[in-house]
Amino acid sequence: MKEKKAWHVSGYMALLVSIIAMVGGVILIANEASGSEQSPIWIGIGIFLILLAIICLTSLMIVQPNEAKVVTFFGTYMGTVVESGLWMVAPLTNKRNVSLKVRNFNSQTLKVNDAEGNPVEIGAVVVFKVQDTASATFDVDNYERFVEIQSETAVRHIAAQYPYDTFGTDDILSLRGNADEVAAELLKELQTRLVVAGVQVLETRLTHLAYAPEIASAMLQRQQAMAIVSARQKIVEGAVGMVDMALKQLEENGIELDTERRAAMVNNLMVAIVSDRSATPVINTGSLYS
Repeated sequence: MKEKKAWHVSGYMALLVSIIAMVGGVILIANEASGSEQSPIWIGIGIFLILLAIICLTSLMIVQPNEAKVVTFFGTYMGTVVESGLWMVAPLTNKRNVSLKVRNFNSQTLKVNDAEGNPVEIGAVVVFKVQDTASATFDVDNYERFVEIQSETAVRHIAAQYPYDTFGTDDILSLRGNADEVAAELLKELQTRLVVAGVQVLETRLTHLAYAPEIASAMLQRQQAMAIVSARQKIVEGAVGMVDMALKQLEENGIELDTERRAAMVNNLMVAIVSDRSATPVINTGSLYS
């Protein structure tokens, strides 16, 4: 079912007609009831005016800003009024409020398994609004509850498609390292799920992401080990560059070293630079070969 515009006109004229008809009907009935001679015709006209006023009042409705009224007539969808103000529609109709405001849904912290089977905790916020009032009203039982269930289902599905972390592998997307890409994929999937309810998803963001408590300690140790290895790799790369620069400067200054002396110098420099402790100087009173 698709949204359509309902017939409606300004309700101020209908309100005025209802007041005049109600007052006129009451006056006619009161005058005939208090008079000595009662005329059934005037009493009937008075009753008709009162009924007309009641029917006109049933056609009036007030539409607030950022709100819509879904109009049905004995089970038939007549249309939707989205303009704010006082309006007159077909009498004896049912008017149902549908909010058009932008709203947030913050999912609960869900426990799921990522692509590598590790249990993780994940949560997301979904920003949405009603785009099609007819679909939101008639195609689902409760569109707000529908958004909540489908959002949690989409979060679980997306979390299972990516690993929590790739530990330095740049060609694979991860939940921790590619939050924007994961949020965009979540928005795309969630919009596909919610189109049946006439809901437009404006934005999705991950609000919580962590390893489950049972493996959090082990994963923290793994991350620390990866960080230490990465730091050591950088230190070694820098040390090799410094040793190479030192040997080149010695050659430029005319100091020639044989193979064994070069190896000894490289060893001493690497130990002094790479070691995480202060180097202890050793004075060699002999020579390299004795």
